[in-house]
Amino acid sequence: MTRVPEVTFKDRRPCHNGDYDWYNLTTSEIFDDKRVVVFALPGAFTPTCSNFQLPGYDLSYHDFQALGIDAIYCISVNDGFVTNAWAQDQNIKNVKLIPDGNAYFTRSMGMLVNKSNLG
Repeated sequence: MTRVPEVTFKDRRPCHNGDYDWYNLTTSEIFDDKRVVVFALPGAFTPTCSNFQLPGYDLSYHDFQALGIDAIYCISVNDGFVTNAWAQDQNIKNVKLIPDGNAYFTRSMGMLVNKSNLG
């Protein structure tokens, strides 16, 4: 079994007053002693990611649960402001979006790609 790198993600959670607070989420909290599905998308609000991939996993959540999966996570190289807005815009209820704004996790997994040819 491949061990994922230990990374701390900086995210924002809604508070009781309707605002958001920063919090840390570690890869240990995500993966240790759990069966999870993790997928990564190149960016929030991109057409294919928003129209098919992210909502597809959200709609399939109960099928994954039936197979013994504890959680589904989507990682993207965006900050917590963007991932929260994207989840809200897409009405995502079951997939947990993880912001990898500095690409620490993506780079450590060897999955960072160069998109300089696109613009």
